[in-house]
Amino acid sequence: MVVFLSRLTICEGKRREGMRDMGKTKHSGPIKLDTSLQPALWASMMPMGLGKIKPHHIRDTMKVMYENRDNLGYAYRILTQGVCDGCALGVSGLYDQTLTGPHLCTTRLNVLRLNTMPAIESKWLEDVQALKRLSSVELRKLGRIPYPLSRKPGDNKFTRMSWDEALNRVANKIKDISPKQLAFFLTARGITNEVYYTAGKMARFLGTNNIDNASRICHSPSKTALKRSVGIGASSCNYQDWIGTDVLVFWGSVPANNQPVSTKYMYAAKKAGTKIILINPYREPAMEKYWIPSVAESALFGTKLADDFYQVNIGGDIAFMNGVMKHWFEMEQEAPSSAINHAFVKEHVNGLEQLRKHVLSEPWEKLEKSAGLSRERMKEFALLLAHAKSGVFIWSMGLTQHRFGTDNISQVANLAVLRGFLGRKNCGVMPIRGHSGVQGSGEMGADPFSLPGGDFDEKAWTRIEKLWNFTVPKWQGDIVGISLENAILPDGHERKTRLFYTSGGNFLETMPDPDFMQKCLESVELRVHQDIIFNTSTLVDAKEEVIVLPAMTRYEQPGGGTSTSTERMVYFSAEIEGPRIEEARAEWEIYVDLAARVHPEKKHLMHFSSAEEIRAEIALANPNYDGIQHLNKRGDVFQWGGAWLCEDGVCPTADGRANLLPIEVPDLNKPEGHFYVTTRRGKQFNSMIYSKIDPFNNADRYDVLMNADDARDLRIKEGDNIVVYNSYGTFQGRAKFEQTTRGNVQVYWPEGNALIPKGVYETYAGIPEYNTAVKIERADTFYANKDLQYKEKPIEDLEVNIS
Repeated sequence: MVVFLSRLTICEGKRREGMRDMGKTKHSGPIKLDTSLQPALWASMMPMGLGKIKPHHIRDTMKVMYENRDNLGYAYRILTQGVCDGCALGVSGLYDQTLTGPHLCTTRLNVLRLNTMPAIESKWLEDVQALKRLSSVELRKLGRIPYPLSRKPGDNKFTRMSWDEALNRVANKIKDISPKQLAFFLTARGITNEVYYTAGKMARFLGTNNIDNASRICHSPSKTALKRSVGIGASSCNYQDWIGTDVLVFWGSVPANNQPVSTKYMYAAKKAGTKIILINPYREPAMEKYWIPSVAESALFGTKLADDFYQVNIGGDIAFMNGVMKHWFEMEQEAPSSAINHAFVKEHVNGLEQLRKHVLSEPWEKLEKSAGLSRERMKEFALLLAHAKSGVFIWSMGLTQHRFGTDNISQVANLAVLRGFLGRKNCGVMPIRGHSGVQGSGEMGADPFSLPGGDFDEKAWTRIEKLWNFTVPKWQGDIVGISLENAILPDGHERKTRLFYTSGGNFLETMPDPDFMQKCLESVELRVHQDIIFNTSTLVDAKEEVIVLPAMTRYEQPGGGTSTSTERMVYFSAEIEGPRIEEARAEWEIYVDLAARVHPEKKHLMHFSSAEEIRAEIALANPNYDGIQHLNKRGDVFQWGGAWLCEDGVCPTADGRANLLPIEVPDLNKPEGHFYVTTRRGKQFNSMIYSKIDPFNNADRYDVLMNADDARDLRIKEGDNIVVYNSYGTFQGRAKFEQTTRGNVQVYWPEGNALIPKGVYETYAGIPEYNTAVKIERADTFYANKDLQYKEKPIEDLEVNIS
């Protein structure tokens, strides 16, 4: 395996504009895992967790082998030669840059079949109504999209078409509409940096800034918050920094479920004496005990991961962190330097006095009510951090998917900066990514708020126009949610979305209010689905036509491709020998071809003949990626930015200093008698579900996780049929008692999306809100009342008519 982190030395003399976030220390490469026995960490004396509710890794692996039995050789080569197309830990073949030894998880195994399955049988394309009766799980199993397809309103079948015919229709439509009526979206399913870059360049070549990516519905607030707080748009540290840090804190993130290989990192951290803390409304079983299959000790006896759980209210994190800082400032009044790293703050930080004044003015009663924790409990956490010499803070969608997501992350940054946990070993802030391609999407410019290597501003326009030799449109593009909603604007509106072109993605299952999303999708005149499989949104009608284009996977791309991990490692994934879908094309090739058909007179400005050529241009467009042009064989990798961003406390902000920001406690809008509800992931990858049962708590997809005391107050028994409802929608499920904090419930996603309000977006980053207030009743009571209301309603209508 070729690891050439040292190649970054080539760039040492080339510090160009936009490279201020580069650190001088280089990643040292993988370290050896401590496998010595430590019984104090064992989760159970029962070998292999027999009788426990836990994932069954051996059984699941055998199931995957059976599913891929028709292409086992190819499946093996993908696993051993390709870069993982699951989460963004960054496993190349079976190895990563954190620990020596092989790494493999069931998430990656579950996604494997997407790459090895044959084409869908043509008989399915003849009956769309039959396809519409299938779930996305069932549609996925039918096989790959074989060739370009078309379906017009009223057709009950997909009609095969040539690539020329398909792209000419799309190109002609683009010519007939305004660029502001055109929108692109790219998901994160195995998509490479080369594809994101080409898509972003193509969108601007066609005159539109309406291009967005999957980070909009997961981590967009992470970038906006880190930019304003410390000047960076990515993780400041590495996975290796978990190992040996004093305290490792996970906020609204369950890596044991979403990034299973990370449990090995946590195992190593525990061996090194690290305390692991989870801050989450639900006491996650996967973070309490986990059986790590690739570590013999853990596979036999399991590992206790989290040392403590702070069960905040859904949306109560800002109040909780304000409480922690309030304790710190009170401690400072009694004993200076007992909580805050004053040397670090004095040299590298702005805004201390404004933050102090704000936090000390917050009443404890307000903070306790919002957080759902007592001031004494907050003090325990405040003391833990105050006594720690190092710390790494990690978060995911439990913090980002709120209408105040950016403020949530700025609070995490506040804590890290006050303690000086930034820019050095075993310290940092890390938005842990759940998809292998999504970190690179914005860095490549497939985003309405950014261009490659910079923001969407005059400075970036000037730099990119000089490279691309064509004018970039200067108007602000829309986020994907707004682009979809714009489809229902009146005819003739300048921003009405008339052509929506999506590479992957299933908005019926990823966005709030599925019925409204269907209306939006149906209102688009021409919809293009560039994908490897069908999903439920592919089958939704369009006003004029739906065109489906077969895409290659990352392992089929000629010339290979790259992806960027959570820790900013840029991995090269080579083309892998194996069966092919005959008419599938590399996604960047499709974009280049389409652009040439729209503007043949200047197609030379948007032309790439190879993946290598794209990588060479990426190195020029985004200075941080200088080094990507050298990636050309299996195992090649480099890390942009060095081991730590903001190294030694120097931030890539205007003045080189971090910014402390006073953050107001949000109004959670929970009326009396209501509960907070949030969405939970089970055994799934994004919206692709692989099991109806959550292996960590044995819950069904329609179980509602709730506190037993709350249920007793409502006279609900475990297993009762219940209805969760609000003004936005209704969810019918069953009560399952779990260790959630009182007043908080969890429903599975996307099944529970009907409860989430549509059109609510975070102010700074545009992420949809995925939390809301609900009422809960036993099903029999709910429907009895509903019947009564139904009988009364005609009487009210009659009275109105008579009057």
